[in-house]
Amino acid sequence: MEPEYEFHSKFNDAYTIVTRRIVRKLSEDSRASISDLSKAVGVSRKTVAEKIKAAESALGITYTLDLNERTLGLVSPHLTLVKFEREPDYDEIAKIFSKTYIPQVVMVTKGAYDLVVYSNSFSNSEYALWDKSMQLKLSDYGIRWRTSEVVHKQLGFFPLRNEVIRRANMEETNKRILEILNDDSRISFSKLSAKLNMHFNTLTYRFRRLLDEKYINRFTLAMEKPKNTTLMSFFGNYTIGKGYEEASANARKAFISDDPDPIASRYLITAPLIGSYAFFTLGVFDDLASAQKYDIAYHKKSHKNSKVKLEYAEVERVLLGRLPIRSVDTKSEYKTIYWNKEVE
Repeated sequence: MEPEYEFHSKFNDAYTIVTRRIVRKLSEDSRASISDLSKAVGVSRKTVAEKIKAAESALGITYTLDLNERTLGLVSPHLTLVKFEREPDYDEIAKIFSKTYIPQVVMVTKGAYDLVVYSNSFSNSEYALWDKSMQLKLSDYGIRWRTSEVVHKQLGFFPLRNEVIRRANMEETNKRILEILNDDSRISFSKLSAKLNMHFNTLTYRFRRLLDEKYINRFTLAMEKPKNTTLMSFFGNYTIGKGYEEASANARKAFISDDPDPIASRYLITAPLIGSYAFFTLGVFDDLASAQKYDIAYHKKSHKNSKVKLEYAEVERVLLGRLPIRSVDTKSEYKTIYWNKEVE
């Protein structure tokens, strides 16, 4: 009998294995050439090109960067959930958030809270001022604002807005290179040099320096919210006591359980937090029932002796920024997982 954390998605089954493997390769390196993808997947270049175009259309794929926030100088990553007492004008909410560089992703949700906000800034004091100003600007709607600091991202990433790149302490030309790649990480060197009015060799040198200085973690993908899926977020708190580590190890097994070659990995982001909550996840499921079974109920059961408290909501749309939907090898990505031999 399969363990309770084993997971299978009908959503991933809707795509051929060839398409899924191409998306996986592009998620690992969105600058991979058609020829390299053809060799890696074992199909013709024409087939690769056709599959890429179909996936772009079906999933709203964009080519972007997984940027190293620390190298850029960002030091204050936070996740905030917001609950409104009165129904807000979301167009107005989007305008309010877009006026500063600090919020990177704002998602409208349905459930225990109405918004999930990922933000980061170049100083803790700047973040604190922004946090208070946002609560004031949204106060007319009556809000519950709960913020937690992100310790680190165990899985996944949040795509950054170009507004934050423009504020980074680096050469203007290098900022421009990162902005263009953040909008299209698959752009050719010839087109990039033309956009920058820069000699090809100079661009190559600057490009290599950006990699060597670790501004870029990965050339990768972002996607629109997949149709016919449930994108579930949850924030968790646990009572630390006897058996907590064993329960946590059991719960974390779910994070690396995934379909082989998924078009979108089961968990897009998992992150430990400090503050209002202890943990955050964002996962893709076939429907609300599977999200409840494989996500919410499983974690509640795993932590039944730790008095787990979960607040969760379904992501309906992205108000600002982009969704970090990727196809990855979860086991290799989740390097910080704790394994307790007694519960393997």
